[in-house]
Amino acid sequence: MKKTIIAVAIAAVFLTGVYVQAQTIGRPRVVEKKDDTPAEPLAPPPPLVVDDDEVLKIETNLVTLPVSVLDERGRFISDLGVDDFQIYEDGVKQEIEFFRSVEQPFTVVLLLDLSPSTKYKINEIQDAAISFVDQLRQDDEIIVVTFSRDVQVISRQKSNYHRFRRAIREAKFGDGTSIYQAVAYAMKEELRLIDGRKALVIFSDGVDTSSRGANYDGTLRDAEALDSLVYPIWYNTFQEGKATKDAAGDVIYPTGASPEENERGKNYLRDLTEFAGGKLYEANDIENLNFAFRSIAEELRKQYYIGYYPQLEGKLGERKKINVRVRRPRLTVRSKNSYRVNF
Repeated sequence: MKKTIIAVAIAAVFLTGVYVQAQTIGRPRVVEKKDDTPAEPLAPPPPLVVDDDEVLKIETNLVTLPVSVLDERGRFISDLGVDDFQIYEDGVKQEIEFFRSVEQPFTVVLLLDLSPSTKYKINEIQDAAISFVDQLRQDDEIIVVTFSRDVQVISRQKSNYHRFRRAIREAKFGDGTSIYQAVAYAMKEELRLIDGRKALVIFSDGVDTSSRGANYDGTLRDAEALDSLVYPIWYNTFQEGKATKDAAGDVIYPTGASPEENERGKNYLRDLTEFAGGKLYEANDIENLNFAFRSIAEELRKQYYIGYYPQLEGKLGERKKINVRVRRPRLTVRSKNSYRVNF
């Protein structure tokens, strides 16, 4: 009869050589490290012998997060070592058990809003998405997802940027706006399945009118559990001319077109960056966008990936605060600042 050995990885030393992706949402990515993962050298663990008729199951609570470091002029710093970082969880200093800083290719999910609210911005959105693609290298990978009422993957390519440009230009409008549904899809069905450096770039006004099975707060929880940064490019689609007046003289806006909904959309995109890490950019002009795209691409290439095992085990659903610091003066750290425990 086969035996099942369940080993719960409590100590960091036990898992210095393995790296796998966790499959549950509710905390930052849980991983085990591979032998070829660049990391600070640690003492190798003793060999673990498992008979042929035994199954080994390992559960771990290694928390990993992408971290960016900038100087006073906004330039990304890429020459830091593991000893330059300190991580605190709920005020308690943590031991860094996983560290990677090698510049590597990355994967980007582009989320394009093709809903009625962006009708007058569609050319700008398409131009901006193509400009972002132009910042990438041949070994970077892109997944293009569009949304209106429905969510659709229109291109999944590596290196063939001509096809990306054509797919973006040929993307069709639809009715409704399901940004919550689109963000949930991108996080759960795309980004969580991707190893290595990755990001979600959203081109939208942030307004939702038709999502099914996803909502504002739920997608923020998904973002909090994600080991990927989020970069929204916000478009101000509010137009006074859309308003009409009823018989009583009250101003009426079409669904999703009021100033309150416009502001809520911007706040939603900003909240995504607060929970996942990243930065909100406003699509004011093409020069500003080109700067944003260069910054996003550079940040993804020069990120650090840092992991630790929490000193104190949290309760199910408990929110843990994370504070990443660097020892060098006059540097700024950009990272997510919390996660929820979901063992």
